[in-house]
Amino acid sequence: MMIKCPFIPEGFCVNIFGTYWVRDPSWIDAKVINHERIHTAQQRELLFIPFYILYGLEWLLRLMQTRHWRKAYLAISFEREAYAHGGDFTYLSRRRPWAWVRMWKKAGRRK
Repeated sequence: MMIKCPFIPEGFCVNIFGTYWVRDPSWIDAKVINHERIHTAQQRELLFIPFYILYGLEWLLRLMQTRHWRKAYLAISFEREAYAHGGDFTYLSRRRPWAWVRMWKKAGRRK
């Protein structure tokens, strides 16, 4: 379900418990929806609240590493999985549980 919200920054889509919050949904396409569905799968396997806690903590860690909010966002393991597979519309049917953990490990080896 998509919810229009004036408080979401332009060009952002926020997934809250499987609902998509956007200011203007005109830019949302199938790839963005698939990206958000991957986040919903991540949220479910972590029982939602721990997902948001881990997401925020990892963003802070990546922010300290990169010193740039956008680079920190793109380095989050949850985002790395969603961006890597957002264009693959069959990914969720074969996605392994905890797939984002492999993205965490890959991020740790990059330097």
